[in-house]
Amino acid sequence: MKALRNLGHHERIIRIGIGLTLLALSGFSILPGWGDLVLMVVGLVALLTGIIGYCPAWHAVGINTRKIDHEHSHSTKESKLHEHGDPTTHRP
Repeated sequence: MKALRNLGHHERIIRIGIGLTLLALSGFSILPGWGDLVLMVVGLVALLTGIIGYCPAWHAVGINTRKIDHEHSHSTKESKLHEHGDPTTHRP
């Protein structure tokens, strides 16, 4: 599931906060008609995308606010080096 994440830490926290706020506002029935339902749906979407860390809309547009994990990229470079052999120690 980590490979599908495209939201950074700060954006996730903001989305969770906005989602909880909109859900709370929809519970107070402050908007007439369909307004509360709209607040609830938008709040749920913001909350769920914040919790999961993946936004399909950002994916479609090509936006990725998640930082690259330096440990993972280092271990990937290391594994590729072992996979192909270290050229400094390889002797013909």
